[in-house]
Amino acid sequence: MQFKKPYANKYLSAAIAACLLSAMTTSVPVSAEEILKEDVHGQETAVEQMSLSAPPSDVNVQEPGLAQSAEESAENSDVIDHSAESKPIQNEFLKEGEGIPGTEVPYHSEKALTSKEWAEIDKIEKEIRQLQRQRQEFFKARDKEKAEKEKAFAKSLHDRQKYSIVFDPEDYTAKTMNANGEPVSFRAYEHLVYTKKPYEPEYQMLSVYIPEGYFKGESINGFTAETAPIFMPNGVGGYMPGTIIEPQEDSRHGGANSALYALSNGYVVVSPAIRGQSLKNKDGYATGKAPALIVDYKAAVRFVRHNRKKGRIPAGDTDKIIASGTSAGGALSALLGASGNAKEYLPYLKEQGAANERDDIFAVMAYCPITNLEHADMSYEWMFQSANSYYNAGPANTENPDSQDQVSPAEIRKNRPPNAPKEKVTGTKITPEQKEISAELSQKFTEYLNSLNLRDSIGNRLNLSPDGLGLFREYIESLYLASAQEAMDRGDTIKNAPWLTVENGTAVHMDFPKYIKSVKRLKGIPAFDAFDMSSGENSEFGTYDVANKHFTRYALEHSNFVTIPRLEEEAEINKEKATLYRLATPIENAHLRKANLEEQMEKDKLDLSQYMANWEIIRMMNPMHFIGLEEVQTAPNWRIRHGALDRDTAVAIPAMLALRLKNTEKSVDFKVPWGYGHDGDYDLPDLFAWTDRISKIKDAAQEILKSEKNEASAKENVE
Repeated sequence: MQFKKPYANKYLSAAIAACLLSAMTTSVPVSAEEILKEDVHGQETAVEQMSLSAPPSDVNVQEPGLAQSAEESAENSDVIDHSAESKPIQNEFLKEGEGIPGTEVPYHSEKALTSKEWAEIDKIEKEIRQLQRQRQEFFKARDKEKAEKEKAFAKSLHDRQKYSIVFDPEDYTAKTMNANGEPVSFRAYEHLVYTKKPYEPEYQMLSVYIPEGYFKGESINGFTAETAPIFMPNGVGGYMPGTIIEPQEDSRHGGANSALYALSNGYVVVSPAIRGQSLKNKDGYATGKAPALIVDYKAAVRFVRHNRKKGRIPAGDTDKIIASGTSAGGALSALLGASGNAKEYLPYLKEQGAANERDDIFAVMAYCPITNLEHADMSYEWMFQSANSYYNAGPANTENPDSQDQVSPAEIRKNRPPNAPKEKVTGTKITPEQKEISAELSQKFTEYLNSLNLRDSIGNRLNLSPDGLGLFREYIESLYLASAQEAMDRGDTIKNAPWLTVENGTAVHMDFPKYIKSVKRLKGIPAFDAFDMSSGENSEFGTYDVANKHFTRYALEHSNFVTIPRLEEEAEINKEKATLYRLATPIENAHLRKANLEEQMEKDKLDLSQYMANWEIIRMMNPMHFIGLEEVQTAPNWRIRHGALDRDTAVAIPAMLALRLKNTEKSVDFKVPWGYGHDGDYDLPDLFAWTDRISKIKDAAQEILKSEKNEASAKENVE
């Protein structure tokens, strides 16, 4: 009997491979990753990393040394048919169902398949091909649906009004305000759109404020119109839209706000409004989801640098741009400083018509930054795991509580900023199930922290042991002890701190569990990537048509809306599948591949991209991913503050940021101010003393370089 060649070409390679896999005496190990690897069409990058793997529909194993030569086969045979030597290697006229070409005969140790078995394999292969066609059609239909949605979204944005980003130096208002008892005169250039094609013009505009003295050739605080630093505060909180911070004589901390204080110190102030997670256009599409905030901040920097270079903005040194923000705004200022000129943002900047300029900056002031979000839940549980209750009452703080169970304004820790979570007097008890989740997340933090290889100032590796103890925790404790010591050195009275041991005026010990019991845990479990996707961060990672998404694998595995196996379970499943493939007979192999394909088709129906944010977007919102990259210009100067009473995020988050920066040789001033909670701008004199110092150091260095250059040039001319 004979077979036709087409039959052999289509099915024999898979069948022979399966035969090889089932031969325990001649097979070679094949890893699960190699067998199970498959490209899942249509999934976003983050989902591709998290989706279940599936065996391919065609197994093709070609390992050197496995195929026997004709001579070896003949030597191992009892009867040698020399007539085969004159026969062609492959008969082009074989008919389907009549035999197997000589070059594709199974190994001598394998039992040849019967016609009935080949017929069964043929039937299964046809069914597999039919399923593959169905899968392709499914993806085509889903891609078409997505394309139609994206087309509708693009259409809603197509007719956006276009704006000029040319700064007009004559369009200003002269103003004078009182800054802590001193008059400050300045020119206000207000409400200037900073991109050519904004999505939300009222949230993509900025105001520029310039001290009047610079128009008269005066020097202010040692700065001139050419050397004045540019202070760029943002008003973002809770990843909500941020409005322009205008100069004000009174702030919630008393005295001039940061914008007016900066003007009084001779700074040019540029304050941008920035899109946030809650914005929607007239057609109901979200326009402020990630990475909108950082794209807008970068566009504002580019606007300033572009117009200053052209001579339109009358004053300010664009090599001394200083960003500042609190909470999510602190995270945003940190992200701006870390990701200078990163190419990932260029398509977004180009699409909205940002100026073709640099967006790196000189310095960052970050108060209590809510950042590194994909690891924020882990760090929070590492710190607050011992707490038995949490006191979160809602997504936004209010100065006028509408419930008797909410903390009164007098009890709010140091005037918590807008969009910070509300607090309750009575805590919510943590359940045993939540305790288990807390322990798991805490353990994951230990693994993450150790992977960073962070070092202290003398080179010690700040790691953690499996129980959460180690040099990193000792480093964290040292921050609180230094905070208490600084307060005592100022003459402050240390009270309501049962976790602190003071001997002879020196803070010598911190009891970590007592500290947690004293300050109380604010947020539930998990703190940021909520299983019901109810947090502001979940909303931040939504898209134009999906309100909220997860941004951690852990939360996705525990989501209230979708069921997927854990990574450990998935790895075990893949290992078992690999074993089954290795031991399967040809017919079993075909059945396995069909079953796996059917299983994958069921999984395809669950579009995880509807529940999980794209990994690239998550990465673009975390400054930790950019620090140390050669192609990125990270700001050289950093000032980071996290209040000693702050429970909105764990102190580990800003601590890791500060350490990573220090380990890449950036100048970092990181402290945990005594008595403060989740707040910012409470120490403006200290803030601007720091910015003055780093700015004047830079100016002095530039003068030295300029002088050396002039001397070298003069020497060359003499010679």
